[in-house]
Amino acid sequence: QQAQLQQAAGAAEWRADLAQQQFMLLTVQRYFQVLLAERQQQVLKNQLAAVERSLIEARDRFVIGDLPVTDTHEAAARASGLQAQWLAADSELQMARQVLAESTRLPTEALKTQAPQVTDQLMAAPPLEQVLAQVRVANTGLRLKKAQWDVALQEVKKHQASGGITLDLVAQAGRDRLSGDGDFGPASNTQSQQMVGLSLNVPLYTGGYRSAKLQEAVSAQAQAEAEYELAVQQTQQQARSVWLALQTGPARLLALQAAWKASTARLDATRLGRQVGDRTTLDLLQAENDAAQAELVWLRAQTDLLQTRLQLDALTGQLSATSLQA
Repeated sequence: QQAQLQQAAGAAEWRADLAQQQFMLLTVQRYFQVLLAERQQQVLKNQLAAVERSLIEARDRFVIGDLPVTDTHEAAARASGLQAQWLAADSELQMARQVLAESTRLPTEALKTQAPQVTDQLMAAPPLEQVLAQVRVANTGLRLKKAQWDVALQEVKKHQASGGITLDLVAQAGRDRLSGDGDFGPASNTQSQQMVGLSLNVPLYTGGYRSAKLQEAVSAQAQAEAEYELAVQQTQQQARSVWLALQTGPARLLALQAAWKASTARLDATRLGRQVGDRTTLDLLQAENDAAQAELVWLRAQTDLLQTRLQLDALTGQLSATSLQA
C-alpha cells in the first residue's frame, strides 16, 4: 500500500506536468492566432486601399473614355468583397485577442505581438534515433502511463496469496492489585502479567473474494500495460512525424518566400502593364490578391514551423519557459 500511494503521488505530479505542457502549447497557438489575425487584417486593409485607388482611377478613365465600364464594375465588386472580408477579419481578431486575454490574464491593449524569426539554430534537431530514445525515457505522458502501470502492479501484489499473510508484533502488559481490611487485619494481593510475541495470520478461505480481486487486478494490470505500449507507439509515431516536418520545414519556408517575392514582382509588372494598357483592372486586382495571400501563407508557415519545434520539445520532455522565450 505504501508503494502504491507513492506511485499514485508520482502519477499526480506527471499529470500536472502534462497539463502544464499542454497549456503552454495552447498559449503559443492562441498567441500566433492573434498575430496572424492582425497581419491578415492589415493585409486586407492595404489591399482594400489599393482597390479603392484602382476604383477611383477606373471611374476617372471611364469618364474620359479610356476604360470600359466593366473595369469600374469589377473594381467596385472587389472593393465590396474586400470590405466584407476586412470586417470578418476584424471580428476574428477581436475574438482571438479575447481568448488569449482570458487564458493569460494579459490586457490585450498592452499586448504587442512579434513576428516569428525562424533560425537554423532554433530549427536544429538531434538525429531521429536519439529523439525516439528521448521520447521513451522523458516523455511526460509516457511517464504518467508507466506510473499508472506500476500502481496496477502493486494492486496485483496486494491480492496475491502471499499478500494476505500478515505477521504482527504483539505486546501486552497488565497488573491487578487488591487490598482491604478485615477482622484479622489488612491484606493485599498483586498480580502482574507481561507478554511479547508474534501473531501469524494466514487466510485459508475468504469465500472467493481474494481470488476474484486478484483476477480483477491482473486484468487491470494487463490493460495498463497494453495502454502503455500503445502510448509508446503513438508518441513515437508523433515524434517521427514532427521530426520529419522540422527537416522539410526550412526548405518549404524558402519556397514560400520565393513564391511571395515572385507574386510581388508579378504585381509590380501588372501595375506597369495596366498603365500602358497591356493588362486589365481585373488582372491587377487578381495580382494584388495573389501577393497578399502569398504573404499570409508564408507567415502562417513560419508560425506552424515554430509550433512544430515546441511540439518536439514537449514530446521529448524539454518544453519550458525558455523554449517559449526563444
